[in-house]
Amino acid sequence: MQMDQEIGQDLSPITQKLMRSFMQFNKSAWHQQQRTVAGCKPSEIRVLFCIKHGCKPGLSEMKVSEISKRLLVTSPTVTQLLKGLEAHGLIERHMDLLDRRSVGVRLTEKGEDVTRQALHDLAASLEGLIEYLGEEESNQLVELLSKVFRYFSRQEANVQQSQWNGDEEA
Repeated sequence: MQMDQEIGQDLSPITQKLMRSFMQFNKSAWHQQQRTVAGCKPSEIRVLFCIKHGCKPGLSEMKVSEISKRLLVTSPTVTQLLKGLEAHGLIERHMDLLDRRSVGVRLTEKGEDVTRQALHDLAASLEGLIEYLGEEESNQLVELLSKVFRYFSRQEANVQQSQWNGDEEA
């Protein structure tokens, strides 16, 4: 606590408030209101959502590499999550006959049901927030969070561009 106060002494009051708010938000576990859905952890639910909503039109499955890119995690991490989902009968994996390194993943009917339940639970939680804030403040929150996302996305893109250009300090 003392160290936090020492670090914060040089910061403007609004910077301190933003830092405090982000820390509180991060600790609140808002994204885990329903800790599990049908025994699935939040990380597994994210994979199910990714498969459900990430398939290209006309295709019923996604490649592991696509899931990895969309979720911004490594392929081995996705593979571990898929093993658990497959063991619970929520997904099926199919090896590509032309490229044995490529694996397609699709939801089973049980996986579709769990995904629908998770979406229902998330929607109910967000509807509660909308009721609490009201429609006007909810719309303001959406606009502000979108701006925050764009800001940090630009910052990340600038860092990556600097690294690509070799501007990074050694």
